[in-house]
Amino acid sequence: MNSSKKLIYIVNLRLPTEKAYGIQIIKTCESLADFGHDVLLVCPFRKNNIKDDFFDYYGVKRNFKFKKIWSPDFYWPGALDKVAVFLKNTISALGLAFYALKQKADIIYSRDELPLYFLSFFRKNIVFEAHRYSSKRKFFYQRFKNTGTKTVVISEAIKKEFLKLGFNEKNILIAPDGVDLEKFDLSISKEEARKKVGLLFGKKIVMYTGHLFPWKGVDILAEAAQLLQDVDFIFIGGTEYDIQKFKNKYQKVKNIKILGHKPHKEVPIYLKAADILVLPNSAKEEISSKYTSPLKLFEYMASGRPIVASDLLSTREVLNESNSVLVKPDNPEALVEGIKSALANAKLAEKISDQALKDVQDHTWRKRAEKIITYSALSS
Repeated sequence: MNSSKKLIYIVNLRLPTEKAYGIQIIKTCESLADFGHDVLLVCPFRKNNIKDDFFDYYGVKRNFKFKKIWSPDFYWPGALDKVAVFLKNTISALGLAFYALKQKADIIYSRDELPLYFLSFFRKNIVFEAHRYSSKRKFFYQRFKNTGTKTVVISEAIKKEFLKLGFNEKNILIAPDGVDLEKFDLSISKEEARKKVGLLFGKKIVMYTGHLFPWKGVDILAEAAQLLQDVDFIFIGGTEYDIQKFKNKYQKVKNIKILGHKPHKEVPIYLKAADILVLPNSAKEEISSKYTSPLKLFEYMASGRPIVASDLLSTREVLNESNSVLVKPDNPEALVEGIKSALANAKLAEKISDQALKDVQDHTWRKRAEKIITYSALSS
């Protein structure tokens, strides 16, 4: 690459966080910095129960800088809560935009529309990373289209929506999410992994990692568990509130084990302990059926374990019949049949696992960062 450039990544969200967006942002910053660029990640102050060192929490290199700027953080009860969220997000977006304006950056990068909208009146060197498409946000999209803002999208479906709005195709880069192969392709047996994480139940293990939101299909997976009692279903992830809600709903189902949130650096060992990894996304919401590029998908692929997934437009961008078992979404019976076929057919399980591991070689964070660098002004 050419000489070092300065990139400021502004995030109008809480960091660190137990949510997947945190991992995605941090790995993007780490990978961009790996190419020798001066990367500064900036977010507003938010009350946070996570007290760990930022870099230790995510298990990443200290090759970029992290800064929090002051911003009011307040909560109002009842119906006023949405008003409070709107006000503090607007204030912090203005604060982030003002901070970025004062810096001599070659690129200002963000996945948040509002601060980039403010900046678009003063700067041309902005890059918007879109993780969804929403008709409610057309106001921002039109601004970015009119100003020729470079846009990175995580799926083909999002690109198509922007093209419908009149975006110039040369201003859109498709860059799905990625994975750190070295951390997930571990040389460890299933038995060793189970000992390390204490999953010594003696049964076959079907595993899900990630949040417990309905659109992610976790309730469908829990229903499938009740139809397959001789297999243990492990759920890893979620916020404290969602974990407790999920436990209250399924704690009486003996073959469902809800382990809660685990540090991201421990997830690779848990994945290695599984017989089957499941991506049960729902078709009922467009963020799931069309727009998402799940981090867990690439982590599953890199783990070398067989994947059973919902057959959706979003998953089809990466998965197919040669690297996974695809099943009808929102259907517990179909999910059970997919799981049973992968468990019963060792040759099939090995074949799809090996192919997924080959396919994911093109989806590393480093390769993703290289595409963004080449696309943006960072390589000029």
